Amino acid sequence: MTPTRLRSRRVLTHDGVRPASLRIEDGRIARIDPWEQGSSGLDLGEWLVMPGLVDVHVHVNEPGRADWEGFATATRAALAGGITTILDMPLNSIPATVSVSALEAKRASAQAQAAIEVQYIGGLIPGNLDQLEPMARAGVRAFKCFLCPSGIPEFPAVQEADLENAWGTLARIGLPLMVHAELPNRLRTGAPSREYADYLSSRPVEAEREAIALVTRLLESGSTPIHIVHLSSASSLEPIRAARRRGLPVTVETCPHYLTFAAEEIPPGATEFKCAPPLRGAAEREALWSALIGGEIDLIASDHSPCPPSLKATGGDFFAAWGGIASLELTLAAVWTGARKRGIAPERLAEWMSAAPARFAGLDRRKGAIADGFDADLVFWDPEEEFVVDPGHLHQRHPVTPYAGRRLHGVVHGAMSAGRIIPA
Repeated sequence: MTPTRLRSRRVLTHDGVRPASLRIEDGRIARIDPWEQGSSGLDLGEWLVMPGLVDVHVHVNEPGRADWEGFATATRAALAGGITTILDMPLNSIPATVSVSALEAKRASAQAQAAIEVQYIGGLIPGNLDQLEPMARAGVRAFKCFLCPSGIPEFPAVQEADLENAWGTLARIGLPLMVHAELPNRLRTGAPSREYADYLSSRPVEAEREAIALVTRLLESGSTPIHIVHLSSASSLEPIRAARRRGLPVTVETCPHYLTFAAEEIPPGATEFKCAPPLRGAAEREALWSALIGGEIDLIASDHSPCPPSLKATGGDFFAAWGGIASLELTLAAVWTGARKRGIAPERLAEWMSAAPARFAGLDRRKGAIADGFDADLVFWDPEEEFVVDPGHLHQRHPVTPYAGRRLHGVVHGAMSAGRIIPA
């Protein structure tokens, strides 16, 4: 469905939430008019119309591991959750996106199936330094590296020497380096266990904080923009604060699961909650919310990382299970459920999940806001309506999620991608 005009009593523009009518032409917002001028178009009533979400951290896994998640299912799940642009991680596909040829293979897979806009992140691994500039010219929006084992043999971790060797090239390119920040010498292996506390203790906060300190220290030798992915602990912000005081370019994201769940609440054997870094305690969750509200955390990304159910079904052993949380479709509702409890307005969500991610990805001249000339990427949702998560009704590849049975606020009724409406 491609209407030329739509209106709502609640449209989030630069002037705040207000009644407005949007004229859509050639997949873009041609003009924002008074609500009265939209009588001939699609009337969305009281649904809140916001910029479509931009998710900068999604593992689609295709080609090579489409049985984990592919572009058809991932992008349909994204749309059902109001996400209209994703940045695809360079793992867990085969080949990993660590060369131009691998990037083109991934791009071809997406073009044949994706329901929304897909942008790409290139990988930094040992030995692919000569591929960074070609990948940048080919259009990647950022690079990603791991400081600890990724769990995927095609995507080995880098060491400090690898980063030092790449630093000049990265600074010249100017794209952000997204860092999975856990130091391997702080991680511990464990005997099989159904107790979440055992897994949590194997990946302590110190592993994250010291990894962030390492990469921010490297910034002293060159101004490469650094982005810390999936921050799990507010105490890890201290090296980021220190770097920012020195004017160094550091941004940081957290994820809905770190803002929603707490370690004390995870039942024995509930491996659907396993991720890395791990979900921490309720005090850490509240500290992350405080840092987000206070502006110390820049954006929220899903880190949607699905796998076949068999890789989670390990008899409840947290150490054997795959570490990743599948939640792409639930991102908006999960964050809003926590935000509304804290008296936060939907405008803040639009900053954390649309505008800031668009800036990070270099897409902010056409995405992340409802404004003249911007892409007609929109989400239509009811912040007051609630629902109970039924995994069987999700659009992701496999019905495995820690949100199963959870009551959330914020029902997405539809989304618009490049001027096309797709019902939820």
